[in-house]
Amino acid sequence: MNENVIVGQSGGPTAVINSSLAGVFKTAKDRGAKKVYGMIHGIKGLLDKQYVDLSDKIKTTMDIDLLKRTPSSFLGSCRFKLPEIEKDKATFEKIFNILNELEIGYFFYIGGNDSMDTIKKLSDYAKLINSDIKFMGVPKTIDNDLAVTDHTPGYGSAAKFIAATMKEIIRDGLVYDYPTVTIVEIMGRNAGWLTAAAALAKSDDCEGVDMLFLPEKPFDIDSFMSSIKELSSKGKSIVVAVSEGIKVPDGRYVFELAEHVEVVDSFGHKQMSGTAKFLSNKIAAELGIKSRAIELSTLQRCASHITSRTDITEAYNVGGAAVKAAFEGESGKVVVLKRVSDDPYMCITETHDVHDIANVEKKVPLEWITDNNNVTSDLLHYIRPLIQAELSPIMVDGLPRHLNVNM
Repeated sequence: MNENVIVGQSGGPTAVINSSLAGVFKTAKDRGAKKVYGMIHGIKGLLDKQYVDLSDKIKTTMDIDLLKRTPSSFLGSCRFKLPEIEKDKATFEKIFNILNELEIGYFFYIGGNDSMDTIKKLSDYAKLINSDIKFMGVPKTIDNDLAVTDHTPGYGSAAKFIAATMKEIIRDGLVYDYPTVTIVEIMGRNAGWLTAAAALAKSDDCEGVDMLFLPEKPFDIDSFMSSIKELSSKGKSIVVAVSEGIKVPDGRYVFELAEHVEVVDSFGHKQMSGTAKFLSNKIAAELGIKSRAIELSTLQRCASHITSRTDITEAYNVGGAAVKAAFEGESGKVVVLKRVSDDPYMCITETHDVHDIANVEKKVPLEWITDNNNVTSDLLHYIRPLIQAELSPIMVDGLPRHLNVNM
């Protein structure tokens, strides 16, 4: 084949997003792609003609193995919203001119909800101008909120990190003979999939979290404070997991109840932070109980030292599946995972129309959230296969070795 390939990464990184990149690169080269370009900082970088020939960066099998184990986005990322086609055709003309200059026949974008919006618009414009370039979305997001797919690559490793970390936090809190409260803030703007993973901590060697709160249900502060008071009267340490995006009944985010600096990205998303700190301060001030806030923050998406082997394998597979589908003529599609068996666990890849996925949020079903601030066994059964097994880092001088695009 004479047509080249280009791939980019967008949105928040994950511990396994580069495994999908490795899947795209390796499969494209195996299928005869002359060049595989990488966009630096996604579509925003492409508009500035920032790209690299990935063959100059990924030269050996060891490089592939390192790339799979490297956290964050190897090519850099962006949060850049393409305009509506009818409002700004010039931007699309510029993108397609660059793609034509590079003799691109296949375009792959690894990302979440907002990134699929980019694939939708580019594939729609390609149809409008009768371009033969194929556009495919490769799913990723730790938030697990992408529609249609059973789950998203990146979620399993983040869930594994959260569950393991919660077990350690719970053990730490139990060393004291007086009540303490630890509020752990977990990512999740409107969907509570990540916070739900905290429930996995409960096992025969761990008491589990005392309460967890997901954004799918309104957060009642008075009820929360009463529960904390009641639990503390038993003289035990208390560990609570909260989604950063929990809201009070009037629709305000809990973190907005405290003084904060509001930052909004190009997609209109508010930067989330401060929910746990607000609640911890309220407990200390009103109940006089020692309390601390922990924000897992970026650790949830960059902890590649504890990746799920299931997750990293599926991430690689969806990258390869996207290339296979595009080379066979598909465009305007997203690779999705379809669970075909729970015991033993098995997922296969399919493709689905990007228009059914872009800008659609998948939330935790309400029937999987209990009335006593916890989640059901059905939800745990859904998550547990995704955290199984490990892929150990390649250690050099006592630390994990990563692949750097600037090396």
